[in-house]
Amino acid sequence: ARAHGRGLEVHAGHGRDYATAERIAAFPEIVELNIGHFLTGEAIFVGLEAAIATLRAAIAAGRAAAAAAAA
Repeated sequence: ARAHGRGLEVHAGHGRDYATAERIAAFPEIVELNIGHFLTGEAIFVGLEAAIATLRAAIAAGRAAAAAAAA
């Protein structure tokens, strides 16, 4: 909140997975999640399209939870 309040964009990454991406995405100040290594590793097992879809769903769930809490 401090960085955002000072006009800085807040990015998060490194060590993210589906569960932590959902929790981090719930912070409205976070404008970008960097999850390249996890996503690449996960894609080996489930395929790139499925890994991206699951990650996007987790991020959307986190953003929706934040929006619902703010309403």
